[in-house]
Amino acid sequence: MTGPLHRAAHALVSLWRGARPLGEAFWLWAVLGAAAVNFGTSALFLALISAGHPVIAWIAGYALSIPYNVLALVGVWRSADSYEGAAFWAHAARSIALVGLVVISVF
Repeated sequence: MTGPLHRAAHALVSLWRGARPLGEAFWLWAVLGAAAVNFGTSALFLALISAGHPVIAWIAGYALSIPYNVLALVGVWRSADSYEGAAFWAHAARSIALVGLVVISVF
């Protein structure tokens, strides 16, 4: 089985395990992916609030974005463990991902 869902699932499992290169885990998953997911869920949240559905808005706004943010953070954290470059970059990626993903999850 090699369909798009299988490839996506494999990529997510690979990220979770820290098997992605640190640059990919950080830039693709933690920066670009989190921006897309969080902006999308924020837009959905605002649309649902405007339509008078606050409970569903809250669920859509947080229940969808927080699990993704946790996945991205764990992926960056674990990828940093196997990074072969300067330790500074591994620590920087962890720190920036931690602060950025926590902030974007809360606001």
